Amino acid sequence: MKKVLLTATVQSHICQFHRPLVNLLHQMGYEVHVAARNNLGEKNGMKLDFADKVYDIPFARSPFSKTNIKAYKLLKEVLNENHYEIIHCNTPVGGIVTRMAANKFRKSGTKVFYTAHGFHFYEGASKINWLVYYPIEKLMSRRTDKLITITHEDYKLASERFHTQACHVHGVGVNSDKFVVFTEDEKKRAREKLGYEENDPLILVVGELLPNKNQAMAIRAMQEIIKEFPTCHLLLAGNGSEEANLKQIVAELGLQNNVEFLGYCLTLEIYENICNISASCSYREGLPLNIMEAMLSKKPVVATVNRGHKELVVDGKTGYLVQPNDVEAFSERIIRLLKDQDLLKRMGEEGFKKVHDFTDKQVMKELFDVYDFKKEQ
Repeated sequence: MKKVLLTATVQSHICQFHRPLVNLLHQMGYEVHVAARNNLGEKNGMKLDFADKVYDIPFARSPFSKTNIKAYKLLKEVLNENHYEIIHCNTPVGGIVTRMAANKFRKSGTKVFYTAHGFHFYEGASKINWLVYYPIEKLMSRRTDKLITITHEDYKLASERFHTQACHVHGVGVNSDKFVVFTEDEKKRAREKLGYEENDPLILVVGELLPNKNQAMAIRAMQEIIKEFPTCHLLLAGNGSEEANLKQIVAELGLQNNVEFLGYCLTLEIYENICNISASCSYREGLPLNIMEAMLSKKPVVATVNRGHKELVVDGKTGYLVQPNDVEAFSERIIRLLKDQDLLKRMGEEGFKKVHDFTDKQVMKELFDVYDFKKEQ
């Protein structure tokens, strides 16, 4: 049987973002293997149960970690044991180590694909990001048969500057079967079950609790929001290294009754439906799945200006974009939406229309073309 290997720095990445691709590969008759570091114990019971074989490879997030030497050696063993038609790598470090290990196998006919989920170098990025990551990715492009980009900015850069075929797809595919719009009765029952009053405004922020995600901005904005809406709740879904710092900010501001930490959440479709607004304060994003999930749930989005948010959120139409750390503007936009239910609903409807280009079914069609499956039929 023909085989494909998917790699990423961590296994949760494959779980969260690549089920549509694995489904497509299975439909086309491929056996699918995964090589990534097992971090699923941190993810509240998440399971990588849709791949045919999984290898625990200790990739480190830092490109300078010595652990990646061990990961390289173990990955070479996996490649020697199997003949892969295609090796499809993801994430910066996982992508670099994989392409280094796979280089000799390309000479035997194996194709190497790399999905850039958002280059660390982009318009407005720091000079250090350009100095470190840009030369590495440009060099690695010579060891890549197809470079798949998910934002137009990345596609333009890759197609103009890199030494490989650049492709564009609309992200990794938001799950259109899971994220469906609840009826009003379903929303009411879900709120009751989770302990929220029917008229409590709920703001949902989804993402790992990391410095880049900047959830502190949303917490600080709550100081103004609760002046207008005292029963408003900010729901933070995710876990990560910043959790203790964020909880300290909540305590310092006296917001314990208005900010809730949900932890790593496997029922986001419920929270997307019961919230009024979805928000994101990240400094950097590729093409954020959480924003797509909100739009598919007909929620307006208030987010910071960055490459990924600009790709999805149309300012003043599907939500609002504000500058990072502009807490005043962020809180003002949320208050504006909570005060105007017609505007809130209209923006949710507009987002719902826009996001259909980014659904799993649409992305599977695009990946079908990227993989040249037409030639096999």
